[in-house]
Amino acid sequence: MDEDGLIAGFVLDGKGGGQEVGWEAIAAWRPGQGVLWVHLDRGHERAWQWVETQSGLDPITTDALLAEETRPRTFSTAQGLLVILRGVNLNPGADPEDMVSLRLYVDDNRIISIRLRKLMAVSDVVDRLRNGQGPRTAGGFLSMVADRLVARMEPVVDSLGAGVDAVETQLSTLRPVHVRQQLRDLRHTAIVLKRYMLPQRDIMGRLQLEQYGWLSQHDRIELREVADRITRHVEELEEVRERAAVLQDELLNHLSETANRTIYLLTIVAAIMLPLSFITGLLGINVGGVPGVEDQRAFWIVCLLLVAFGVAEVWIFRKLKWF
Repeated sequence: MDEDGLIAGFVLDGKGGGQEVGWEAIAAWRPGQGVLWVHLDRGHERAWQWVETQSGLDPITTDALLAEETRPRTFSTAQGLLVILRGVNLNPGADPEDMVSLRLYVDDNRIISIRLRKLMAVSDVVDRLRNGQGPRTAGGFLSMVADRLVARMEPVVDSLGAGVDAVETQLSTLRPVHVRQQLRDLRHTAIVLKRYMLPQRDIMGRLQLEQYGWLSQHDRIELREVADRITRHVEELEEVRERAAVLQDELLNHLSETANRTIYLLTIVAAIMLPLSFITGLLGINVGGVPGVEDQRAFWIVCLLLVAFGVAEVWIFRKLKWF
C-alpha cells in the first residue's frame, strides 16, 4: 500500500496479525480499537499534513519526526516515546553504509513510523503481520523492528569480514593499486557503520530502562538481546578496521621492500658496469696512441679481459656478501 504518503497501515489484533487500513480508517480509529500502526513516506506532502495537523502530536515530536537530518537517539515526551534508528541501505544500486533513518513514535495505542527511503526491516514486519506472526503490542513492535534492523545489518558486517579475508589471501597476487582500493573501501564502510551503530546500541540500553506500561519484561529482554548483537557487530567492525589497517601496512612494507631490493640490484649492476664502462670509454677516445689499433685480435682480447674483470668483480662482491 502506498496511498499518497501512506506506505502501510495496520490495526494490530493482539495475536500477531492485523487489519490493513487506509486514510479513512485511520481517521475513524479511536483508542481501544487495537494498536494502530501508521507507516508514512516523508517525501509525500499528505504524510506531512497528517503528522502536523491530524496526528495530535506535540510540535517537538512533530519536528523530530519530520526533520531532514537525524541521528540515532531517543527521548520521552508527555505523550509517548520517540525513537530514531538507522538501518543499512539495501535498495538496488545503493551503498549499505548509506544508512537509512527510521523515525518512530510509540505510545500505548499508536505507532507512527516515518522513513524517506525503503527499509527492508520494516517490510519484514509488514510481511509478518500479514502472515499472523507479527508484533502483538506496541512494545513488541518496537523490539521486532529493532531486531530486524540488526538482522539486516548482519550480512553486511559478515561481508566486510569476508572481504578482508579475501584480500589477505590474495595479498601477494593482486595488483597493489587494487589492494589499496579494496582496503580503503572496507575501512570506510566499517567506520561509517560503526559510527551509526554505537549510538544505536546505547539507545537499546536506554529503552530497557523506560518506564512504560506497554514495554513488557519480555520486550525489555528482547531489546537487551538486540543491544548485545549490536555490540558484537561493533566489535566485528572494529576488527575489520584494524585488520584492514594491518594489511595496508603489510602492503606498504612489501612495496617498500620490493623497491629497496630493486634499487639494491640496480646499484650492484651499476657498480659492476662502472669500471667496465670506464675502460671501454678510455679505449674509445679519438686520440692517437691507443694500443691495439692495428692488431686484428685486440678487440677480442679486450672483450675477454672485460669478461674476466667482470667475473672478478662479481667474485669480490660475493666474498664481501654484498649480494
